Amino acid sequence: MKTYDILIVGGGPIGLACGIEAEKAGLSYLILEKGALVNSLYNYPLNMTFFSTSDRLEIGDVPFMSINSKPTRIEALEYYRRVASKWNLPIKLFEEVRHITADGDLYTVTSNKESYLAKHVILATGFYDIPNRMHVPGEDLPKVTHYYKDPNFYAFQKVLVVGANNSAVDAAMETWRKGADVTMVIRGNEIGKRVKYWVKPDIENRIKEGSIKAYFDSSVAKISEKHVSINTPEGLVEIENDWVIAMTGYQPNLPFLKSLGIELSKDEIMKPRYDEESMETNLPNVYLAGVVCGGMNTHSLFIENSRVHAQQIVQSILEK
Repeated sequence: MKTYDILIVGGGPIGLACGIEAEKAGLSYLILEKGALVNSLYNYPLNMTFFSTSDRLEIGDVPFMSINSKPTRIEALEYYRRVASKWNLPIKLFEEVRHITADGDLYTVTSNKESYLAKHVILATGFYDIPNRMHVPGEDLPKVTHYYKDPNFYAFQKVLVVGANNSAVDAAMETWRKGADVTMVIRGNEIGKRVKYWVKPDIENRIKEGSIKAYFDSSVAKISEKHVSINTPEGLVEIENDWVIAMTGYQPNLPFLKSLGIELSKDEIMKPRYDEESMETNLPNVYLAGVVCGGMNTHSLFIENSRVHAQQIVQSILEK
């Protein structure tokens, strides 16, 4: 069995960046991705626009040209596909890593298809795979989704959107524009402060004029086939409903990290333990890169401020 210098788990932008740095350094490496190329971006809403400008999303010295200053999902997918092609990155798609075990000075990385040996492992697994659940009756009904894709699906339907940040606001605005009867359930007393500045006034005005109904300081109590019950400051409210789009956020696969032996902080953030300079965890020769480094604080790291992790990690490996 071939032994790789580096095995990279995750084929998102940061995983690709790690592969590029390994390529530059002349190290042997392989990237394993459990879904499609840049799978998290693929699962973003069809009409999503990034907050970052295109130059902030660049990796591998490949220019990212977009029609507007802030690129769209489809432009990002095309860009990262071109990056992977230009660098001829060895990446195996739809191959999910199940186990990583120490084997002397090496690690055995076992996927759903094969096993590999590596001297170093980089975990760049992102955070988009595990939704934050509401833990209410009816959450597992087919009418409920934690992922929003295309507004046309919801045309002329009664839609409940849970959440107040970018994903929730995009879902509410886009489905409303397709003719949906939209109601929002918001845990706080206002639209989220992180909502894109060019969108925030629009959603606030739609709520103010009554085009989109919103329950603030509220939460979902129960979901049934034809209704949703909402806890509000005025008491329990029941509304007719066809679909629930629960944009309650996502979390990294921290149980997987813990199962490997990576230590997590004891607070609610559960931040993995790693060295800020080398990105090496408490496990020798196992590194973290990208959003996963923030634990439950998933809004602290983005593509633009974690691209540097790839350089830090490869530099650390070369120095050993």
